[in-house]
Amino acid sequence: MIVTTTESIPNREIEQILDIARGSTVRARNIGNDIMASFKNIVGGEVEEYTKLQAESREQAMQRMIKDAERMGANAIVGFRITSSTVMQGASEILAYGTAVKLK
Repeated sequence: MIVTTTESIPNREIEQILDIARGSTVRARNIGNDIMASFKNIVGGEVEEYTKLQAESREQAMQRMIKDAERMGANAIVGFRITSSTVMQGASEILAYGTAVKLK
């Protein structure tokens, strides 16, 4: 599956636009990570526990988007984007989306 943030793929022609492909995940912090984050807040530095959580969340949302596109019969996704929003205190949704297409 070709996934790109651009609206087209060089040297490839879009044969059919299928639909919006999307994938999301909602993740919550845990007490262990919160304790480490509190300590990092005092001394400064990257909160690696949250960085790892966000990276895993983005990857899961992207894989779900790809599966959604495959279900539609797509062989590429153009205009790929990722966004996040707070669902409740301590929990965020990561949404990956793009246009599922068939390339010639």
